[in-house]
Amino acid sequence: MKLFKRSALALLILPASLMAQAENITVFAAASLQNAVDEITEAYGKIDSQDHIESLYDSSSNLARQIEQGAPADIFISANQSWMNYLEEKNLIDNPTRTNIVKNELALITYKENPTKYKVEFASNEFWKDALAKTHIALGDPDHVPAGLYAKESFEKLGVWKTVEPRVAAAQNVRAALLLVEVKEADLGVVYSSDASVSEKVKTVTTFPADLHEPIEYPIAIMKDRASEPVEGFYKYLLSDDAAAIFKKYGFAAPTK
Repeated sequence: MKLFKRSALALLILPASLMAQAENITVFAAASLQNAVDEITEAYGKIDSQDHIESLYDSSSNLARQIEQGAPADIFISANQSWMNYLEEKNLIDNPTRTNIVKNELALITYKENPTKYKVEFASNEFWKDALAKTHIALGDPDHVPAGLYAKESFEKLGVWKTVEPRVAAAQNVRAALLLVEVKEADLGVVYSSDASVSEKVKTVTTFPADLHEPIEYPIAIMKDRASEPVEGFYKYLLSDDAAAIFKKYGFAAPTK
């Protein structure tokens, strides 16, 4: 979570008109976005430091449900379209502000020191049975976490889900799944490529073919009745070329328009 504050001295010397515009801006974002959004928020703070920006990270499902229950989010970035659709159907987003901000891909990972050389045969039940015989595969909870949903969709399309499912270690969000592999609680995990890129404790075994699952697109929107000049300012910055360069640094790709 990032929180930018001005010093007391700076507050004293600012014109009253600017002080009146200072605002708390709350961003709810999918856990996989944490490193990128933190850096983007820091960069924005150097341009416009008068507003307080808080970023909260969790699975898109948990965040969407919190918004439904009245959590005061100004901006929401989901790791899939379904949870943004969920809020749109409940009339909780400012529809014209909905757009895709980045896209991602799925990666099969293992811990850095793992000596096993995996020859991945995605559609082979025997491969998954052998690979998971003495361990687990960490996923975001496949019942509601987007990364887990994409993984389950892929395994089902491959015809191996019944083999994989009993060995799944379900995590609250994708970063929790990453952690399970980092601490060697699971030899294998399925996370986003962007998650694998920020960890020094895991390595990517391979990436999943994109045609195995729905496109991994991250929609962004301002929440219903939360638009203001400061909120719109940060929303536009998140969609700027400067922000796109930071997203790219953390393994995200440009969105499908």
